[in-house]
Amino acid sequence: MEIVGQRLRTLRESVGLSQNKLAGMIGVRQSSINRYENRQSVPSIQTFRWYADYFDVTMDYIFGRTDKPQGKLYNYEPQFILDKTENNQELRQFVEMCFNPKSPMNDKLKQTLIKMLEEGKI
Repeated sequence: MEIVGQRLRTLRESVGLSQNKLAGMIGVRQSSINRYENRQSVPSIQTFRWYADYFDVTMDYIFGRTDKPQGKLYNYEPQFILDKTENNQELRQFVEMCFNPKSPMNDKLKQTLIKMLEEGKI
């Protein structure tokens, strides 16, 4: 189950959450998150479902059955993006354009995001 711990850690770190913050969101202790990530304990089914829903990935990804977080027919909408954009329509529109390859602004938005990341503004 080594891959499970690695995937749980990678998901948490990918959005910049501390173990403590994530634990509060899930309703467990920080030490539990640490044990999950270090393969010393196995999360409950409810916790696995929480991870899959929040990070918008499949259980197959969490369990290492695939390296693709989403399946072919899967609509990628991670909860953390929805949380950030829920009350900000302009930001929501920006995010939607960023992830739409058919958008005429797609290339320009990619470059803008890369520049912002490089400058540490995100």
